[in-house]
Amino acid sequence: MLLWTLDAVVCCAAVTAVLRNASHGPQKETEVKPIRCKGCCPAMSPHLLLLLFCATLIPTPAWTLPFEQKGFWDFDGDGGGLTMMMRDEEEGSAFEEFPGPEVPVCPFGCQCHLRIVQCSDLGLTAVPKNIPPDTKLLDLQNNKITELKENDFKGLSNLYALSLVNNKISKVHPRAFTPLRNMQKLYFSRNFLTEVPKNLPSSLVELRIHDNRIRKVVEGTFAGLGRMNCIEMGENPLQNSGFEPGAFKGLKLNYLRISEAKLTGVPKDLPDSLHELHLDHNQIQAIELEDLKRYKNLNRLGLGYNQIRMIENGSLAFLPNLRELHLENNRLSRVPAGLPNMKYLQVAYLHSNNISRVGINDFCPLGFGMKRTFYNGISLFANPVNYWEVQPATFRCVSDRLAIQFGNYKK
Repeated sequence: MLLWTLDAVVCCAAVTAVLRNASHGPQKETEVKPIRCKGCCPAMSPHLLLLLFCATLIPTPAWTLPFEQKGFWDFDGDGGGLTMMMRDEEEGSAFEEFPGPEVPVCPFGCQCHLRIVQCSDLGLTAVPKNIPPDTKLLDLQNNKITELKENDFKGLSNLYALSLVNNKISKVHPRAFTPLRNMQKLYFSRNFLTEVPKNLPSSLVELRIHDNRIRKVVEGTFAGLGRMNCIEMGENPLQNSGFEPGAFKGLKLNYLRISEAKLTGVPKDLPDSLHELHLDHNQIQAIELEDLKRYKNLNRLGLGYNQIRMIENGSLAFLPNLRELHLENNRLSRVPAGLPNMKYLQVAYLHSNNISRVGINDFCPLGFGMKRTFYNGISLFANPVNYWEVQPATFRCVSDRLAIQFGNYKK
């Protein structure tokens, strides 16, 4: 774009007029004398001099450059542009800063999607920072975390489930779980815990802490956890003496598993609300009359893989609602007494014992209509009993002959 000044325009108009007159010829015989300057300059006519003067008034052409967008920090090196921009902003200029789009935060190396933060198998030695506050499920399993600190879960009041399985945690700060006011599921298996963590959230429904190093459960361990429904604490070196009186006080559990421990008998004072109790893979040797007295709500009882030789008569009478009885892989020499009176019993696992004889009334009641539900599973294989010696009427309350498993006994 060529720019002209006002003086240049006027000058050019004058030159144009002179040249026009010159082209029409002089009206009068007037001699125009050339102008000379001192020195070596040649003589110049007034017309040429006027034209050169006008040329000096014409500026050199300035061509516009294409628009170049600059970043925010580029203004700093253009001669105070950043300072001018900030001054304009302070003086209420038209420059207005708009907030950029909110970028979701996710811990480094983790995957965050739909309020699920997955940080498993990363070799972490501590709980990561910058966990989104709206997280519902936090997966930290298969890492190398050794300790839970006070502020590790700060701001995670929306957390529903926390998985810490297969770490190396041996120390938990007493207030580590305080921010987790809505957490319902805590998976803490395969760590180095020596005690049940203190001050668990009152909202907790499910706790799995099997395969740790817990040797003792003291009184009040589960205080304030009235909503707890399920506890899995097997594979800990727990003995019967490891449960203090009142250890389970206040709990209304539905499910409890203390398998693969070092129990020699049924623990005392377990919650009487239990529907499932699993004590398999222990060292229990006998079931005494008082052992099952308080568990009238039990539907499933697991006592398999123990060393049980004797079940005292009348012990099973305290379990009127039992549906499944697991006594496989023990040392029983006879079918437990009391099974015919269990109206709702459907499954009786008795395989891999030392049972050598099965009586005609060992499973079914004498009268008709006393059994509310038929058996759909009776296992007697791997016992020293000859199946051809068992009377067919023994299984008159079994729904299908395929539900009976005898097999061959091998010494």
